[in-house]
Amino acid sequence: MTTRVHHAPTTQPHLLDNAAWAALTGPHSRFAERLGRAARYPADVAPFTALDDPADPRAWDDLARLVGPGAAVSVAGVPDGGVPDGWRTEHSIAGVQLADTSLYAEPAPEAVRLGPADVPEVLELIALTKPGPFLPRTVELGTYLGIRDHGRLIAMAGERLHPPGWTEISAVCTHPDRRGRGLATRLVRAVAAGIRERGETPFLHTAASNTDAIRLYESIGFTLRRTTRFLLVRAPDAAPQAA
Repeated sequence: MTTRVHHAPTTQPHLLDNAAWAALTGPHSRFAERLGRAARYPADVAPFTALDDPADPRAWDDLARLVGPGAAVSVAGVPDGGVPDGWRTEHSIAGVQLADTSLYAEPAPEAVRLGPADVPEVLELIALTKPGPFLPRTVELGTYLGIRDHGRLIAMAGERLHPPGWTEISAVCTHPDRRGRGLATRLVRAVAAGIRERGETPFLHTAASNTDAIRLYESIGFTLRRTTRFLLVRAPDAAPQAA
């Protein structure tokens, strides 16, 4: 008699569990600075680094060689055990990831496409509202839309990480003097409309402490997918020797 052995199916990690790596090895590969199991965006595009497997010490060794001794870098998806020996956690923020499940997306006729010429004004709005990191070339990552009032940029939102089949909505912000008019919601719907036209699904991140934003996103059709931590870590003072 033959005995059949039933193996439990292995659960493959979801692309969004390691969104930066999926983006840098996929649609955003043109931006990638990569060494083995580690990659990062150029310093003037985005502050994010990524690891093929954050639980693999070899990936951390590659990241240390990529960024250089003592460099401070942003990384997400680190296992509960923390960073490997030699690395130091400088700052840790609890975050959440939400994905579109029932968002009503529609264009915003009053929104304008933002480009390199708009970056100085964009950086002023970012500095005032602090929605997250935005650098001189971040606008190259995808479509960024803004709303102007008498020529002045008062609200914006756009696309950041781009794993295959997904696009992150980011830099959602409104000038403090113009809040309460639904501008951020209109821009999120408009950016999502462009993402949907490509056959992709919007997702986003925010700090777990930003409960007002989480409530807003859930009210318009995003669903909490996972919790995570955003870390600022410092590389070892001496890069590991290549294998």
